Amino acid sequence: MYKWLLLLVCIMGSIAVKAQSGFKPVADLGPLKQQFAKAAQQTQSIQCDFVQEKNLSMLSDKITSKGKFWFKKDNKVRMEYLQPSYYLLVINGKDIRIKDAQKENKVSGKSNKLFEQINKITVDCVRGTVLENADFRTKASENAQFYRLELEPVNKVMKDYFNSIILLVDKTDYSVSKITMGEASGDDTTISFLHKQLNVNIPDAVFSVK
Repeated sequence: MYKWLLLLVCIMGSIAVKAQSGFKPVADLGPLKQQFAKAAQQTQSIQCDFVQEKNLSMLSDKITSKGKFWFKKDNKVRMEYLQPSYYLLVINGKDIRIKDAQKENKVSGKSNKLFEQINKITVDCVRGTVLENADFRTKASENAQFYRLELEPVNKVMKDYFNSIILLVDKTDYSVSKITMGEASGDDTTISFLHKQLNVNIPDAVFSVK
Protein backbone atom coordinates (compact mmCIF):
# COMPACT_ATOMS: atom_id res chain seq x y z
CA MET A 1 0.00 0.00 0.00
CA TYR A 2 2.91 2.36 0.69
CA LYS A 3 3.84 2.35 -2.98
CA TRP A 4 0.55 4.07 -3.75
CA LEU A 5 1.88 7.10 -1.94
CA LEU A 6 4.23 7.64 -4.84
CA LEU A 7 1.20 8.75 -6.80
CA LEU A 8 2.02 12.23 -5.56
CA VAL A 9 5.15 12.10 -7.59
CA CYS A 10 3.24 12.11 -10.81
CA ILE A 11 2.71 15.80 -10.67
CA MET A 12 5.74 16.98 -8.80
CA GLY A 13 9.30 16.54 -7.55
CA SER A 14 11.15 17.07 -4.26
CA ILE A 15 13.40 18.93 -1.89
CA ALA A 16 14.81 17.82 1.42
CA VAL A 17 12.70 18.45 4.48
CA LYS A 18 15.65 20.34 5.85
CA ALA A 19 15.76 24.14 5.70
CA GLN A 20 16.50 25.58 2.27
CA SER A 21 18.67 28.68 1.93
CA GLY A 22 17.63 31.74 -0.02
CA PHE A 23 13.87 31.37 0.37
CA LYS A 24 11.68 34.13 1.77
CA PRO A 25 7.96 34.02 2.67
CA VAL A 26 5.41 34.81 -0.06
CA ALA A 27 3.53 37.88 1.13
CA ASP A 28 0.45 37.46 -1.07
CA LEU A 29 -0.74 33.96 -2.09
CA GLY A 30 -3.42 35.31 -4.46
CA PRO A 31 -1.26 35.75 -7.60
CA LEU A 32 0.52 32.44 -6.94
CA LYS A 33 -2.80 30.58 -6.68
CA GLN A 34 -3.99 32.12 -9.95
CA GLN A 35 -0.80 31.32 -11.88
CA PHE A 36 -0.58 27.82 -10.46
CA ALA A 37 -4.20 27.10 -11.43
CA LYS A 38 -3.71 28.54 -14.91
CA ALA A 39 -0.58 26.48 -15.56
CA ALA A 40 -2.23 23.30 -14.23
CA GLN A 41 -5.19 23.73 -16.57
CA GLN A 42 -2.82 24.04 -19.52
CA THR A 43 -0.84 20.90 -18.62
CA GLN A 44 -2.37 17.90 -20.38
CA SER A 45 0.54 15.49 -20.00
CA ILE A 46 4.00 15.10 -18.46
CA GLN A 47 6.78 12.73 -19.50
CA CYS A 48 10.14 12.63 -17.74
CA ASP A 49 12.85 10.68 -15.96
CA PHE A 50 12.95 10.55 -12.18
CA VAL A 51 15.42 9.87 -9.40
CA GLN A 52 14.09 8.74 -6.04
CA GLU A 53 16.12 8.93 -2.84
CA LYS A 54 14.82 7.31 0.32
CA ASN A 55 16.35 8.04 3.72
CA LEU A 56 15.69 5.34 6.29
CA SER A 57 16.26 6.18 9.94
CA MET A 58 17.85 2.75 10.46
CA LEU A 59 20.39 3.13 7.63
CA SER A 60 23.20 5.64 7.07
CA ASP A 61 23.11 5.37 3.26
CA LYS A 62 20.34 6.53 0.96
CA ILE A 63 18.43 4.07 -1.22
CA THR A 64 18.48 5.49 -4.75
CA SER A 65 16.15 4.38 -7.56
CA LYS A 66 15.78 5.62 -11.14
CA GLY A 67 13.08 5.27 -13.74
CA LYS A 68 10.54 6.77 -16.13
CA PHE A 69 7.37 8.69 -15.37
CA TRP A 70 4.25 9.50 -17.40
CA PHE A 71 1.15 11.51 -16.48
CA LYS A 72 -1.96 12.29 -18.52
CA LYS A 73 -5.21 13.98 -17.60
CA ASP A 74 -7.32 12.88 -15.93
CA ASN A 75 -5.72 10.74 -13.23
CA LYS A 76 -3.53 8.56 -15.44
CA VAL A 77 -0.09 7.80 -14.00
CA ARG A 78 2.69 5.37 -14.86
CA MET A 79 5.89 5.08 -12.82
CA GLU A 80 8.37 2.52 -14.08
CA TYR A 81 11.35 1.84 -11.85
CA LEU A 82 14.30 0.55 -13.86
CA GLN A 83 17.20 0.71 -11.36
CA PRO A 84 18.28 -0.97 -9.15
CA SER A 85 15.33 -3.34 -9.70
CA TYR A 86 12.18 -3.36 -11.80
CA TYR A 87 8.92 -2.11 -10.34
CA LEU A 88 5.82 -0.80 -12.12
CA LEU A 89 2.97 1.31 -10.76
CA VAL A 90 0.08 2.26 -13.06
CA ILE A 91 -2.92 4.27 -11.89
CA ASN A 92 -5.85 4.83 -14.22
CA GLY A 93 -8.65 6.58 -12.37
CA LYS A 94 -9.41 4.35 -9.37
CA ASP A 95 -7.82 1.24 -10.89
CA ILE A 96 -4.26 0.33 -9.95
CA ARG A 97 -1.76 -2.10 -11.44
CA ILE A 98 1.37 -3.08 -9.51
CA LYS A 99 4.07 -5.32 -10.94
CA ASP A 100 7.56 -6.41 -9.93
CA ALA A 101 9.89 -9.17 -11.07
CA GLN A 102 7.91 -11.85 -9.21
CA LYS A 103 4.22 -10.99 -9.41
CA GLU A 104 1.52 -8.63 -10.64
CA ASN A 105 -1.52 -7.29 -8.79
CA LYS A 106 -4.58 -5.37 -9.97
CA VAL A 107 -6.57 -3.57 -7.30
CA SER A 108 -9.14 -0.83 -6.84
CA GLY A 109 -8.61 2.17 -4.62
CA LYS A 110 -12.32 2.86 -4.14
CA SER A 111 -12.47 1.44 -0.61
CA ASN A 112 -9.06 2.65 0.61
CA LYS A 113 -9.21 5.91 2.60
CA LEU A 114 -5.52 6.68 2.22
CA PHE A 115 -5.66 6.24 -1.52
CA GLU A 116 -8.74 8.49 -1.67
CA GLN A 117 -6.86 11.24 0.15
CA ILE A 118 -3.84 10.93 -2.14
CA ASN A 119 -6.08 10.89 -5.17
CA LYS A 120 -7.67 14.10 -3.92
CA ILE A 121 -4.26 15.75 -3.63
CA THR A 122 -3.41 14.65 -7.15
CA VAL A 123 -6.64 16.10 -8.53
CA ASP A 124 -5.95 19.35 -6.65
CA CYS A 125 -2.49 19.49 -8.23
CA VAL A 126 -3.92 18.88 -11.69
CA ARG A 127 -6.55 21.57 -11.19
CA GLY A 128 -4.11 23.97 -9.56
CA THR A 129 -6.15 24.15 -6.34
CA VAL A 130 -3.72 22.37 -4.02
CA LEU A 131 -3.12 25.64 -2.13
CA GLU A 132 -6.80 25.65 -1.17
CA ASN A 133 -6.94 22.07 0.14
CA ALA A 134 -8.40 22.25 3.66
CA ASP A 135 -6.68 18.98 4.63
CA PHE A 136 -3.36 20.87 4.89
CA ARG A 137 -1.85 23.97 6.41
CA THR A 138 0.25 25.52 3.66
CA LYS A 139 3.32 27.73 3.89
CA ALA A 140 4.76 29.30 0.74
CA SER A 141 8.21 30.81 0.21
CA GLU A 142 10.22 31.73 -2.86
CA ASN A 143 13.59 32.54 -4.33
CA ALA A 144 14.49 33.71 -7.83
CA GLN A 145 13.88 30.31 -9.44
CA PHE A 146 11.37 28.37 -7.32
CA TYR A 147 8.33 28.49 -5.10
CA ARG A 148 8.56 26.21 -2.07
CA LEU A 149 5.21 24.91 -0.81
CA GLU A 150 5.16 23.11 2.51
CA LEU A 151 1.97 21.15 3.18
CA GLU A 152 1.37 20.10 6.79
CA PRO A 153 -1.42 17.49 7.09
CA VAL A 154 -4.33 18.24 9.39
CA ASN A 155 -6.42 15.32 8.10
CA LYS A 156 -5.99 12.33 10.45
CA VAL A 157 -5.54 9.75 7.68
CA MET A 158 -2.68 11.74 6.16
CA LYS A 159 -1.15 12.67 9.54
CA ASP A 160 -0.74 8.98 10.34
CA TYR A 161 1.65 8.68 7.38
CA PHE A 162 3.18 12.12 6.79
CA ASN A 163 4.67 14.93 8.85
CA SER A 164 4.93 17.14 5.80
CA ILE A 165 4.89 17.17 2.02
CA ILE A 166 7.16 19.75 0.40
CA LEU A 167 6.86 20.80 -3.23
CA LEU A 168 9.37 22.77 -5.26
CA VAL A 169 7.61 24.59 -8.10
CA ASP A 170 9.56 25.96 -11.06
CA LYS A 171 8.66 29.60 -11.71
CA THR A 172 9.17 29.27 -15.47
CA ASP A 173 6.26 26.89 -16.07
CA TYR A 174 4.74 26.29 -12.59
CA SER A 175 5.42 22.57 -12.86
CA VAL A 176 6.55 20.80 -9.69
CA SER A 177 10.22 19.89 -9.97
CA LYS A 178 10.64 18.00 -6.71
CA ILE A 179 8.63 16.53 -3.89
CA THR A 180 9.70 15.36 -0.46
CA MET A 181 7.39 13.26 1.68
CA GLY A 182 8.41 13.33 5.34
CA GLU A 183 6.95 10.29 7.05
CA ALA A 184 5.68 10.02 10.61
CA SER A 185 8.24 7.23 11.14
CA GLY A 186 11.13 9.66 10.61
CA ASP A 187 11.97 8.37 7.13
CA ASP A 188 11.62 10.57 4.06
CA THR A 189 11.39 10.05 0.31
CA THR A 190 12.56 12.61 -2.25
CA ILE A 191 11.76 12.36 -5.95
CA SER A 192 13.29 14.65 -8.54
CA PHE A 193 11.92 14.96 -12.07
CA LEU A 194 14.46 15.36 -14.86
CA HIS A 195 14.17 16.18 -18.56
CA LYS A 196 10.49 17.10 -18.26
CA GLN A 197 8.40 17.26 -21.43
CA LEU A 198 5.00 18.90 -21.09
CA ASN A 199 1.98 18.29 -23.30
CA VAL A 200 3.54 15.58 -25.45
CA ASN A 201 1.35 12.91 -27.02
CA ILE A 202 1.15 9.84 -24.77
CA PRO A 203 -0.98 6.87 -25.95
CA ASP A 204 -3.68 5.68 -23.53
CA ALA A 205 -2.19 2.17 -23.80
CA VAL A 206 0.71 3.36 -21.61
CA PHE A 207 -1.76 3.50 -18.70
CA SER A 208 -3.44 0.16 -19.27
CA VAL A 209 -4.32 -1.69 -16.08
CA LYS A 210 -5.63 -4.82 -17.84
